[in-house]
Amino acid sequence: MSYFKSLASLNRRALTSSIRYNSSSSTVCPLDASKLVIEKTNNPKPKKSKDQLLFGKSFTDHMLEIDWDSKNGWGTPKISPYHNLSLDPSSVVFHYGFELFEGMKAYKDSNGKIRTFRGNKNMERMNKSAARITLPEFNGEELQKLIDKLLIVDQDFIPEGKGYSLYIRPTMIGTDAFLGVGTPNQAKIYTICSPVGPYYKNGFKPVSLEATDYAVRAWPGGVGDKKLGANYAPCILPQQEAATRGFDQNLWLFGDEGYITEVGTMNAFFVFRDPKTGKKELTTHPLDGTILEGVTRDSILELAKERLPSDEWDVTERKFTIHEVQKAAEEGNLVEAFGAGTAAVVSPIKHIGYRGQDIDIPVELGNTGELTAQIADWISKIQYGEEEYKDWSRVAK
Repeated sequence: MSYFKSLASLNRRALTSSIRYNSSSSTVCPLDASKLVIEKTNNPKPKKSKDQLLFGKSFTDHMLEIDWDSKNGWGTPKISPYHNLSLDPSSVVFHYGFELFEGMKAYKDSNGKIRTFRGNKNMERMNKSAARITLPEFNGEELQKLIDKLLIVDQDFIPEGKGYSLYIRPTMIGTDAFLGVGTPNQAKIYTICSPVGPYYKNGFKPVSLEATDYAVRAWPGGVGDKKLGANYAPCILPQQEAATRGFDQNLWLFGDEGYITEVGTMNAFFVFRDPKTGKKELTTHPLDGTILEGVTRDSILELAKERLPSDEWDVTERKFTIHEVQKAAEEGNLVEAFGAGTAAVVSPIKHIGYRGQDIDIPVELGNTGELTAQIADWISKIQYGEEEYKDWSRVAK
């Protein structure tokens, strides 16, 4: 078969796959948590003490798996002992990056209940990522129910106490054994969990950033707003280069104007003071396709708009540049800055290096800014069930 005939066949295959997936035929099964099968381990792992917990280094006894194919839809969900995956070497995940993931956490409240934080937002984002790379979408509530069951099975791995949690990694991969480039006809969702301690064991550790304009994390029309594995590996080299110059992470800039987009793998927030009125502004880059739609970011914006006094604060989403930050710092109008994400919730920023110049950022409370600490407290209270707010904290059952 000629190259062009092969390509035409591949395109027909991709179109057929799309038609099959979008079909309303009753033979295509939706994701259904009620079909869950549970197989418990006969060899439980020893539990690590709290001081031994390192992010992503140890895992619970069990994992969740659901297979999908374009003809039948979603198969039987299964919780089984943690194990290696068996995939054909030609599987499309290895060759073309058909892979996406989410990051969530489970917490134990003071009554021993298991809670997750705004998992519906993770499900929405996971489906957006899947749609972007033509992997199958699913009912997010059904996957949340399955994750709840996994948490209950492995509840002894969830460490108790403020700052401790169980990190949850829902993942979807394309599993077709096929070297052509097209819409996958087979896929798998799996979820693994890792017990973790406080991101900062001895309190906040403010970070130093290198403003990076020699490499680009994301661009308009790309996939920087999706949680795809392919977005992360290319960022490691610039991070290593920044580390050789004494910086903890990259502050990602975009365009000739030097727009600030993200901090490492976190969303970026800055606080400015209006020199004329004294009013403060909490701002972050808008959702224009170049930044991740962070769950923590969304939570901060909503809480800040509701709880900060409007006569003293503006809460905005707008584009701003490294030059604006530099000028505000020089004039004493840069109040504080922080990154926001699932792992740390907030990460204070103390210093930015930009083209050989230093931009120092105040950390009013020694290791963090006042608002940064306040936001961390707001979110922590909801996560650990100390405060109920708009059903953001889900109890596993």
